[in-house]
Amino acid sequence: MPRSACKLGLIGCGSIAQAVHLDILTRLPQVELTALAEPNPERRAQAQLRAPGAAALPDYGALLDSSDVHGVVICLPSALHAEVAIAAMERGKHVYLEKPIAVSSDQAQAVMAAWDTAQVVGMIGFNYRFSPLYRTAKKAIQTGQLGKVVSARAVFSYPPGTSPLWKQKRASGGGILLDLALHDVDIARFLFDAEIETVAADLRSQLYEDDTATLQLGLSNGVLIQIFTSMSTVDEARWEIYGQEGKLVADRYRETDIEIIPSQRPYSRTAQLRTSLGKAVRSMNVRKILAPTLEPSYREAIAHFVAAIQTGKPVRPDLTDGLKALAIIEAAEKSARTGRVITLAQEAAGVSLSSP
Repeated sequence: MPRSACKLGLIGCGSIAQAVHLDILTRLPQVELTALAEPNPERRAQAQLRAPGAAALPDYGALLDSSDVHGVVICLPSALHAEVAIAAMERGKHVYLEKPIAVSSDQAQAVMAAWDTAQVVGMIGFNYRFSPLYRTAKKAIQTGQLGKVVSARAVFSYPPGTSPLWKQKRASGGGILLDLALHDVDIARFLFDAEIETVAADLRSQLYEDDTATLQLGLSNGVLIQIFTSMSTVDEARWEIYGQEGKLVADRYRETDIEIIPSQRPYSRTAQLRTSLGKAVRSMNVRKILAPTLEPSYREAIAHFVAAIQTGKPVRPDLTDGLKALAIIEAAEKSARTGRVITLAQEAAGVSLSSP
């Protein structure tokens, strides 16, 4: 028997919802977008043009009170995430919450308590777990194509002038750690099937508050990871993973497949030369020119959320993954303030992540 459509509401119709979520929610099979909530009249009108069958509401409370909504996709400024997610779960709605889960550990714990009580699907928007490149990279690691992994490094950045005002201050849920570093922290856990045990970080304010950061992460399996992230330089999203038998490169903005360079000479030098020559004659991946609308991981993530609602199967990444990622980001903030390496187990044992 065919499944009935999953009726979803979209809360927040800002730039990312207009660029990504509206297209997905109006085209994804088994989904009916029944309601929109957006206080800005112009953005609400733009969204309704894209989804004429959906009720367009100025207030998310009215959307949550509707019996015609099974679940919600929350695309609001980060400072509102906890409040709205809790309200949705208290009304029995399934929740797809764009990252971060909250802007503080106290808020995140309140979200987790509401989720535990509601017993609904709770998914965090770590969509890059569904990136074909990162999934292929994970398989290469798992099948031993790189041998024993030694280390990894990641870059995730975008140009100046592309961040809304709320992303430019930590108090409103902005700053580079909550905006971009959070994604790569989660990808580190995903790629290596390991927990992050130690964090060292340095923060800089180039154009906005805390808009540039470097992190060093120590994983439970011994792998060391370096992350550079900024909202004040160029578009880049790249992982390089170093193993005893080779190096893997996953570049989401420029490549459609991973590259593996063997460790043995002269093969490694020949492979790197061939790669460099190939890149010299290739233009940037056309998907990135049109991005973010063609980033495939967004669609796959929301489809996973819908399937979990319809089948009752567990969802990953869930809100627990959001909680863990936020704890790591708060540890990074503490490291940047104090100049110390932060051990996550010690923080969890009773030292407040927000303490100086």
